[in-house]
Formats: sequence, C-alpha cells, structure tokens
Amino acid sequence: MFRSFVAWITGHLTVPDDDSDLLKAQFAVFSSQVPLMYSIVLVNSWALAYPFMTTAPVWLAVYVPLGLSLVCAVRLVGWWRMRRTVPTAQYAHQALTRTNKFAFVLSVGLTVWALSLYPYGDAYGQGNIAFFIAITGVGVIICLQQLRSAAFIVAIVINTSFVVYFSLAGIASFVGMATNMALVSIALLLVVAIQFRHFAGAVSARSELEAISRENAKLANLDSLTGLSNRRQFFAHLEAAVSESGDRRVAVGIIDLDGFKPINDLYGHTVGDNLLVEVGQRLAALAGSNVQISRLGGDEFAVTVTDCGTDDAELLAMGERLCTALRDPFVLAEATVQVSGSMGFSVYPHLAADAHELYERADYALYRSKRTNRGHPVLFTQEHVVEIDQSQRIEQVLGSANLAAEMEVVFQPIMDTRFAKVVSFEALARWTSPVLGKVPPDHFIPVAERVGLISELTCVLLNKALASASTWPEDVGLSFNLSTHDISTSDGVATIVGIILSSGVDPCRIDFEITETAMMYDFSQAKASIEIFQLLGCGIALDDFGTGYSSLSQLHALPLTKIKIDRSFVSGLHENPASYKIVKSLLALSSDMGLGCVIEGVETEEELAALKQLGCLLVQGYYYSPPVPAVDAANFLSEAGVVRMTDQQPPRRTLAAVSP
Repeated sequence: MFRSFVAWITGHLTVPDDDSDLLKAQFAVFSSQVPLMYSIVLVNSWALAYPFMTTAPVWLAVYVPLGLSLVCAVRLVGWWRMRRTVPTAQYAHQALTRTNKFAFVLSVGLTVWALSLYPYGDAYGQGNIAFFIAITGVGVIICLQQLRSAAFIVAIVINTSFVVYFSLAGIASFVGMATNMALVSIALLLVVAIQFRHFAGAVSARSELEAISRENAKLANLDSLTGLSNRRQFFAHLEAAVSESGDRRVAVGIIDLDGFKPINDLYGHTVGDNLLVEVGQRLAALAGSNVQISRLGGDEFAVTVTDCGTDDAELLAMGERLCTALRDPFVLAEATVQVSGSMGFSVYPHLAADAHELYERADYALYRSKRTNRGHPVLFTQEHVVEIDQSQRIEQVLGSANLAAEMEVVFQPIMDTRFAKVVSFEALARWTSPVLGKVPPDHFIPVAERVGLISELTCVLLNKALASASTWPEDVGLSFNLSTHDISTSDGVATIVGIILSSGVDPCRIDFEITETAMMYDFSQAKASIEIFQLLGCGIALDDFGTGYSSLSQLHALPLTKIKIDRSFVSGLHENPASYKIVKSLLALSSDMGLGCVIEGVETEEELAALKQLGCLLVQGYYYSPPVPAVDAANFLSEAGVVRMTDQQPPRRTLAAVSP
C-alpha cells in the first residue's frame, strides 16, 4: 500500500518518458504559456516588494526582486527562443525535467523571500504577503496544468509553507486563510489532474488519428501487390523532382513486360501476380539512391532518376542492366517462366518541358522500343519529336481522308523455290494523300490503329485486294494482314466474312496473316475468330513467327495453316551459323506441326541458296520482286506462271455458306 502511494506520488512529481507524442505536446503548450507564467511572477513580486522598500532592508526589498527578475527574464528568453522548435521526445523530456527542478527552486525561493518580509510589515503588509503567496501559487499552477508534475511541485511547496507558517502565526484570520488556501489548492490540483488526463487523452487520440492517416497515405501511395510506389505516388514524386531539379536533369523510364500476358493466360493470375512481385523486387534491387521504382499498373513499371547526370550513355547503360536482369528466368513456386522488358527513357529538361510531357515522351520511347528494339531501352530524341509531329499530322489528315479513293493495294509474290513460280500474293497497303503525298504504311497504319480507323481501313483494302484477286487464275492465292482490332470482336469478324462472300473469290484462296501480338492480346477471342475464318475455308498464317512471345502450347491450340518466318532470321543466313540453325529448327517445327512455312525477306541469291539447301519451299522478298501495283502483279503472273496451291498447303475444311 505504502509502495503504491509512493509510486503514485513519484508518478505525479516526475515527467513521464514513455509517451513521445505527449512529451512533445507538453513542450509545445508549455512554451506558449511561459510568458504568462513569468509575467505573473514578476508583476506580483514587485507588487509585494514595493510597500516594503521603506521598512525592509534594501537587499531584501530591492536586490532579491531584481535577482528574481533577472532569473525569470533569462528563463523567459530561453523559452521564447524555443517557441518554434520542433523537439525530439528526448529533448522535450530534458527541457521539461529542467522545468520541474526550476519550479521547485523558484517556488522555494519565492516563498522564503515573501515570508522573510513578514516581520517588516504591519497587519496590512502581512495580509498582502499572504495574498501574494496565494495568488501567485494559483496563477502558476494554472499555467502549469499541462505540466502536471511541475504544478504539483509548486502547489506542495507554496501551500505547505503557507499553511504551516500562517497556522502558527496565532492570528485567527490568517489561520482561516491558510485553511481556505489548502482547500482551494486541493481542488485546484484535482482540476489539474483531470485536465491533464483529458489533455493526455486528446494527444493520444490525435496520435492514433495521425497514425491512421499515415497508414492511409501509405496505402494510397503504395502498390498493394508489389509494395512499390503506385501510379499516384509516381506522378507526385515526378512533379516534385521536376520542380526541385534546378540545373539537374531528371529522367523517366517506362518498362513494359514482353510476354507477360501469355504467362498470365497460361498459368493463371496467381502466377502472374507472383511474377509481378518478383519483377518489382528485381528492379528495386538494382535501383540506386537516386532511383525510384514504381508500378504504374498491369505489367508496366516506371523508373524515376533524379540528378541523372549529363551522359545519356550512362542512362541507357542503366536501362540495359534493368532489361538484362528481366531476361533471366523467374523461378516461381508454380513454374519457371521467362519474360523480357522493353523500356523507354525521356529526360527533363532536354526534350520535355514539364513532368507530364516527360512521362508522355518516355511512353513514346517505350512504343518505339517495342517496335524497333524490343527487350532493350530506347531514349527519346529529337527524331522522335519529328515523328510525333508527323504522326499528329497524319492523324489529322487520315481522319478526313477519302480512304476508298486514296488507298491503294500493292502485291508482293510468294514464290515456290522449286519452280520459281507464283503461289500467291501478299496484299500491302499504300496511301497517297492529296495533302501529305505518299505516306509509308509503317507511319499511317499505327495511327489508324490508335485512332480507331483500322477496321474501316481493313474493309477498304480487303475489297480492293479481293477485286484484284478475282482476276487472277484460280490457283493463285491472296494473303491479307489483319490487325488486333479486326479479330478482337465478333462484329469485325462478321464484316470481313461478309466482304469475302460478296466478292466471289473462293475463301480457300485466302490466307489471313495475323501477328503473335494480335493473337496474344485476347487469346480466346482470337482463337474463336480464327476458327470462323477456317470454317469458311480461309487459311490462317502466323506472321513474323519467332519475334513474339507466344508459347508453343498456345500456337498448337490455334487452328493455323501456315507460319511466316521473319526477315530478322534470314538476313545473312549463309554467313551466320546461329541464324542457319534457327531457320532449320523452325522449318522442322512447321513440318512436324503440319503447317506450311513461308520465309520472308529473301533479298540475295546466297540467302535463297541456303534456304533451298534447308528444304524451304515458299519464300517472299525483294530477290523475286518488290510489292507492285495490281496491273504489274497480273503481268508478273503471265511471265512467271503459277503453281497449284493445293500442292503445297494442308487440306482445309470448308463451309457451303457462312452468314456474316
């Protein structure tokens, strides 16, 4: 019991150090109340000293108040300087503990000094002493109510001295005053204790609220899957980095995973999510102190580099390290998978005026990386500025173009290597604009895809291609390219089927070429679209085979009739053993899968000879002919002759009629 009482007393007379937020709040409130507290002490001291200047010794009536004033002034200036200080918990505890000690010394000094004046005063003066002690004690206690320990120390020292001294004075009015003062002090200390409890509770509630707010802010700015900064935090950080950059350069890199969607579709979203977590960890492990890695959403990540120096080569080298790291296999619990990452960089302020333009241009560089340098970083340059301006100009003109009048179809033959005869023609788009002149297809087709004109463009070109094919011999086929948009909806497929049926061209003469990227965009829809075309009798060729990221299991599941091997594998085939082996393997693969195989981009006699040695039957390229207008294609047929397509292609199922 006694120990509990002692612990209670000790707890009320010392500054607790177990609550850092409470300590800092006490420091802040007390520092704002210090001027008032010391003003009360100084005013009351001189008010008490003045009547005694003629009766008490000078040192007691003048010098002591002067010394007291000096001490209070020093303390007041010290606290005034600290009024804007944001202290640590340790600093606040030390300052408040010093205040505790000073409160004891000050209250003892004030009380002793005031009672020392008692013998030099008359009844009026002695009553004034009692009033001084009482009112000063009450005022100081009120100012110290948020510093409970100091308030208790002052109350105990002043009131104990007051009650004892005046109770022993033998004057009834003083005894009554002492008793009243004791009761008032007890009531005041109860109020202080209650107020302090409420104050501590309010501080605790505020701390909890701030903790919740910080957690909410953290959740709002972090990607819940990878733990990286999310899209919101990325843009906030980018805005701050640009605004605070000064003369320093800021770079943004955007990374998009190549081959993620097939993995997600094949193994499921759980494996896809685990892969994204591993990608985030691998990127974060390579980030330097001036690099922030963020996940923007899906399989897209961002790299923000502050103070990236002036050497673009170093920036690209860092990007290459990130891309190289992503090419290493990811060993997951469910499977070992492999992806790569294409990356686009942009630098502020070199070719970007603000944070928004910096991001947009990094995104454009990513687009260029995917088209021209997949799996590696590309830096946005002045050439890309010209491309963007050109693309915007094409977009404006294409939107108002008369597609039927301005678009032309040219044809490049697909040849049988055994007889140098035409098997079929691939239809290719050409645009001659009255405003822009001749626009290359690799310029206007991506624009048409982006602005949603590609389906309309497909219909115009397919009608023209079929019109030309209807004049060819029955054994000469037509290859026609379809985009992602063309096979992504059932309505688009139905429109294409309607065009074929109304053309009068046998569907068996038509091969639709579709890229791996188009099929992987929505595999199930692509498969359904392909099956409709195959039931109609059309062939399906997988274009640019080997450059995408589809898996063999998915390709096997598709009703393909042919694959087309990309030019990148053929260039310098006769001089490159690795390319030779790759093409040999692809030819064997197509044979094993029962598929026809066309080698694209054959340009030299040496390349053709090497392909013949490998047993390649069908080739296409400038060695035989560039793309030519429809009239020249007809002349080419009469000169080169034809080979029956049925001799080279697997049998196809046909439908008597298909309604669009």
